[in-house]
Amino acid sequence: MSDIKIYTVDEPYLKIDCGLGEGPFWEEATNTLRFVDVIKQKLHAIDLNKGPESHKVLADLDISIGVTADIEGDDDHIFFGGKHGYGILSRSTGKYKYIRKYWSEKEVADGKEKLFRGNDGAVDARGRFFVGTMNDPLVKSPEPEGTLFRLDPDLTLHRVLEDVHIPNGMSWSNDNKTMYYTDSPTKNVFAFDYDIDTGSFSNKRVFYRVEEGEHGVPDGHAQDTEGYLWIAIHGAGKVLRVSPQGKKVAEIRLPTRCPTCPEFAGEDLYITSAAEEMPDQFPESTKLHGSLFKVHVGVRGAPSYRFKYNGEKP
Repeated sequence: MSDIKIYTVDEPYLKIDCGLGEGPFWEEATNTLRFVDVIKQKLHAIDLNKGPESHKVLADLDISIGVTADIEGDDDHIFFGGKHGYGILSRSTGKYKYIRKYWSEKEVADGKEKLFRGNDGAVDARGRFFVGTMNDPLVKSPEPEGTLFRLDPDLTLHRVLEDVHIPNGMSWSNDNKTMYYTDSPTKNVFAFDYDIDTGSFSNKRVFYRVEEGEHGVPDGHAQDTEGYLWIAIHGAGKVLRVSPQGKKVAEIRLPTRCPTCPEFAGEDLYITSAAEEMPDQFPESTKLHGSLFKVHVGVRGAPSYRFKYNGEKP
């Protein structure tokens, strides 16, 4: 442990009672951080130039959203992976519309739309938007029944991975030859060979594993410019920095057990969190659960990419 750098965070950057804070995204041009509350169905935003007091609810929704993406050439709207499919949301009004549903008409008739929701996702360097679906815990306890989807710029929808349990953390190596993807209950962050020209992947293998006996499961992650992953360990109150070789080299310790996803803004890492699932057993974790945390880590995040969309707006 002596060669592992330790960061300790005692207080939140923004004390906010998210049910399930997720999907942090840094808008570099405006230095704004946005994130979602999946359970309370809100889209939050903070002007990082002004600090926590600038926090506002960008959209109060009637659906859950798990992940958002900027749109190439459009600063007025945000693309998202939501409860029933991919959609687009107006920054100014908060109104949204679905653009591409996950499920076929037959699957909807069979009840699949109700049983699932979108969770985490990411956009690759060619502007394709990947979103993973999972059983909606409000309807059914999650089982490995979800699907990882890929939406291409021409709005063609592809089912690229089946038998997904709880899809999380997704990114690509700086050379775009490796795709990282987490299925949380397996305790594994997986790596695949990635073909940037086609958006296909193969050769699944374990990149990093939370070993049996260790607390928590891997949740969302962010990648830095050196190719290291910063992985939230939900249930353990940690974010780990893991080398491209799969070795843990740093650890951020948080005052709640339930971090969900980190995101870079410059050389700072912002970390969303969720409500403590076992408050009677872990009362200390409840004091700052659902908050947004910040830690200076001295390295910048890898580039993020915009979804390429030129279609109808709400």
